Amino acid sequence: MAQIDLRLSAKMQKETQRSEVLIRFFRGSKFDVYGKSGVFITPKYFRYFVNRTATRKTGINIPDKVESVTLEEAEKCGYSIRKSGEIVISARLETEDVKYNREQKDKIDGIRKFIGTAYEALDKDARESISSEWLAEQIDRFHNPEKYLPFAEREARKSFYSLMEEYITKKQFSAEHTKAFRVLMRSLARYELFVREMVKDKKDFSWDFNKVGREDIEDFEDYMRNEYDLATQYPKLYEKLLSEYPVEISSKHKTQKLHKRGENTIVKLKKKLKAFFLWLYETGRTKNRPFDGITIGVEKYGVPYYLTIDERNQIADADLRMLWEQLSDEEKKKIPESSLGSLNVQRDIFIFQCLIGCRVGDLMRLTSANITDGVLEYVPNKTKDEDVPAKARIPLGKRALKLVQQYSGTDKKGRLFPFISADKFNDSIKHVLQIVGITRIVQVRNSLTGETESKRICDIASSHMARRTFVGAAYKQVKDPNIVGKMSGHAEGSRAFARYRNIDDEMLKDVIKSIE
Repeated sequence: MAQIDLRLSAKMQKETQRSEVLIRFFRGSKFDVYGKSGVFITPKYFRYFVNRTATRKTGINIPDKVESVTLEEAEKCGYSIRKSGEIVISARLETEDVKYNREQKDKIDGIRKFIGTAYEALDKDARESISSEWLAEQIDRFHNPEKYLPFAEREARKSFYSLMEEYITKKQFSAEHTKAFRVLMRSLARYELFVREMVKDKKDFSWDFNKVGREDIEDFEDYMRNEYDLATQYPKLYEKLLSEYPVEISSKHKTQKLHKRGENTIVKLKKKLKAFFLWLYETGRTKNRPFDGITIGVEKYGVPYYLTIDERNQIADADLRMLWEQLSDEEKKKIPESSLGSLNVQRDIFIFQCLIGCRVGDLMRLTSANITDGVLEYVPNKTKDEDVPAKARIPLGKRALKLVQQYSGTDKKGRLFPFISADKFNDSIKHVLQIVGITRIVQVRNSLTGETESKRICDIASSHMARRTFVGAAYKQVKDPNIVGKMSGHAEGSRAFARYRNIDDEMLKDVIKSIE
């Protein structure tokens, strides 16, 4: 007959002054193994777990139940019954320490029973080869039963948002993509709570990845399109929705006002949600495919605007301090003198990005290890999960190499340049263009209305304009999307190049000249 003995570890937790219960599982000469229970108790109560009578003989009194206590003790335990200035408690009372140790005693009893049951289920040969590893596994199974469930059942118990967090971790998205995905998560959470509050027959609605259907997806799309107006109509409700997100959404997010969404934004969010459900399906977490039959739509953009090579070089060679002195007093207030040092650095990073054409998320990951014999090589984060990820290869010119050498060793994380946040980088680019005087008017598509509007290029400049500057300049020279895509990291057949085929009258003039 197998037996279980208990003893206390000699080590004691500093803060709680408790020790871990150790387990010995043995059967004569057949086996004799030891394990840690994961249960910590106050040492003076330990013998009670084994033998109550022996405990009392040692002089240790375990106050199982008491009839009366002091006022202070009663209030600590939630009692406040008074009678003639004295405390009278009809209910029996346990102190917190006794209550805690009694709960641990129950855990120990449960572990012993669990081990015994597991042992009885073994065949004869298995019983002869009991090991410490086997004992440790049984204790772990007791504490973490979900860990040992079949994969499908274990995944089914996870919440929708915890799986989204796992998806972000497994995919190793760029910071920008992760940020955009969390926007989707918060939108889903607000929709979930909105439905519970406003739809009578859906008071228990939640995103269940096994039950979500086409109707839910289409209703969510409609919600995204109208959320701004709903927030205006129900301000008190949205004050709550914007502050209470599921605990599984790990990132902290400050309450903020909602903004109207354009169709491009809705299309992007739908693509991200569809990709998440596809991941659930492909990894065996669900057989549900709610996006089957749903049309995602295509993002619509205007003609791309970007810097000319002359403008790029003008920015690269500009003396920002001298040009800043020439600004009006009103303009100087918006761009303080103290920011010029940082603007010089961000200008150089922007110029380097214009020379290699990568996305800002990829730019911020590059190190000297990405450069071999003057050629920069990397796998764009956006395409790294594809079956054949596009690899970008860009020979670095003199200006680009000079910038790499200039900033070598300046970044604490070992990257090519000392980066700031993407948002501050974009603000810096706008300020640099304004100082240099790159203020020409360009035509841009309003993302909300779809209408074309006139804007100063310095007011809408961003890091992504550097990518367009590279692609536009390169495409004008070679007019071959495959060659340009090899350097920019665009996937073969990318629709992005279709926008560049109509951007320059000079290309049309070259064609006419060639056939005259």
